[in-house]
Amino acid sequence: MLNGRSLSKTPQLVKQFLIRALRRSGYQFVNLQKLYEFDGLHTVHNARFRDDPRFQTAWEGAFQATGCVDPGSSWRIHIGLWAAAAAARVDGAFVECGVNAGFLSSAILRYLDWNTLHRQFYLVDTFTGPVLSQYTAEEIVLGRRDAVEHAVEAGAYVTDMDSIRRRYEGWEGIVIVQGAVPDVLPCVNAERVAFLHLDMNCAFPECEALKFFWERMSAGGIVLLDDYAYFGYEAQGNALDFVARTIGASILALPTGQGMILK
Repeated sequence: MLNGRSLSKTPQLVKQFLIRALRRSGYQFVNLQKLYEFDGLHTVHNARFRDDPRFQTAWEGAFQATGCVDPGSSWRIHIGLWAAAAAARVDGAFVECGVNAGFLSSAILRYLDWNTLHRQFYLVDTFTGPVLSQYTAEEIVLGRRDAVEHAVEAGAYVTDMDSIRRRYEGWEGIVIVQGAVPDVLPCVNAERVAFLHLDMNCAFPECEALKFFWERMSAGGIVLLDDYAYFGYEAQGNALDFVARTIGASILALPTGQGMILK
């Protein structure tokens, strides 16, 4: 792919001839000012969802959940909202394991006009950060546990339960479940699940949650994996691949680092 800068000193007629010839050969010229480069995703394609008022309203909810810090994850949120909207068409509750500040769930509530759906949204988290004893030797070598320890020390995990409860005030059907996965999962009293979001940054609880909820997932339901294709999370991705094979599922790897399963 050429950006045209190398041709900047070429006489205009010659430049136009070369551009036409290169285009006929399959090269593409792009305006680098329109490059989307956030959250590990680099693309020249149009992030058109950002112009949607409905998305903007949802994004404002996510933005407020982070304390008005923009993490540059709009495409990740877009995928989460698309998945949630698709899941809202089938029967079942919504479940998020790994809530923290409520970045995605806050956006979903606004995007779906949640109170009109009359269903439950289970928010499962320790609200103290990931459980360090759950990391495997492979994850420790990859630096995953160290990264979490540093994040906890830096205050990246929300531990104030009062602030969490305030964040979800006014939304119907919200059930906050505090505890470690998998031990706390029986507290999720949902016979059918339409949407499952896993964001626990650790292989063991995510695999256990996927196995626990899979048989409850409605046909057409969606599982969204936050870290599946991220570099440095290979142990987590490999473990989820193994579980997916055992349950007869296939994970779609997304360029945002997420993974998606359609039941």
